[in-house]
Amino acid sequence: MAPFGTILAILPGSCLAGRVDLLDELGELITRHTGRGTLRKRRITEDASVTFASERTEPIAVMSEPSLAVVGQGVKRTVLNGTPYDYRAGQYVVVPVDLPVLGQALAASPAEPLLVFSLTLRPALIASLLLESGAAQPTPAFGGLVIGDATAGLLDAVVRLLRAGGHPDDLRVLGPGLVREIHWRLLTGEQGGLVRRIGLADGSLAHIARAIRWLREHYAEPVHVADLARLAGMSPSTFHRHFRATTSMTPIQFQKQIRLQEARARLAARPRSIAEVAHLVGYDSHSQFTREYRRAFGLTPARDADRMRGPLAPDPIN
Repeated sequence: MAPFGTILAILPGSCLAGRVDLLDELGELITRHTGRGTLRKRRITEDASVTFASERTEPIAVMSEPSLAVVGQGVKRTVLNGTPYDYRAGQYVVVPVDLPVLGQALAASPAEPLLVFSLTLRPALIASLLLESGAAQPTPAFGGLVIGDATAGLLDAVVRLLRAGGHPDDLRVLGPGLVREIHWRLLTGEQGGLVRRIGLADGSLAHIARAIRWLREHYAEPVHVADLARLAGMSPSTFHRHFRATTSMTPIQFQKQIRLQEARARLAARPRSIAEVAHLVGYDSHSQFTREYRRAFGLTPARDADRMRGPLAPDPIN
């Protein structure tokens, strides 16, 4: 296998050598935790996990929660509302709210597998760090997905958490502090303004997150933007602007993505009639459901269900 850090040669900075060493160790630790195989995922803590993929995967629809993903090797792609975000060795992505996305191992092979560390981000933990530090950073209006270059400090904290993951007592004692440090490294890094928004209970992101939770829980029900705006404590026009800035979608588009993902999960779980699934997720028109499903996933519901339940069924990498 090629050295994990060789891909980092294109990255700038005086700490390049240290980052390469850390990236090498990050890759080795991920492989140690997962073992080798076509696609393996292992949970390290309640919030942290690692993924190993030795071949390119098809795009898989998932609902991504507020999270961090750091790539140790290979290239991962996340697609949000048709826009692809590619991030590679030494880079990370931050997802600030629950978002319906497509996840894919874009560059992966047995010789150079995709290796990813993932961590759920906790708003309460970010809020406590903000209170302790009194950090006053600019808060961007845009949410969506953001990609950054991992600093040596961030990589070091992730590596130490994975080291502790091999020793239960170390993980129990040191793990919470290391997870806290990872949050801090993000908060003080180049995307710190967006991370700050996740922890602000009175910020627009928190209000939009309330509306997103409602949409996730009531995806099959008719949605009225005015009702969502009231739930978020905003005027309809302000709510619509903030919602689109945060998710890159309108509320109606967001609900459609959730409906289609839920329909796909139901079709994969067990045989059902297409009309029944369409009705269960909130569609009145079978033809509209089939048309939108094919546009989202590239196949009709029936053909996609056969493929997902077949021997070559895709596995999620998120």
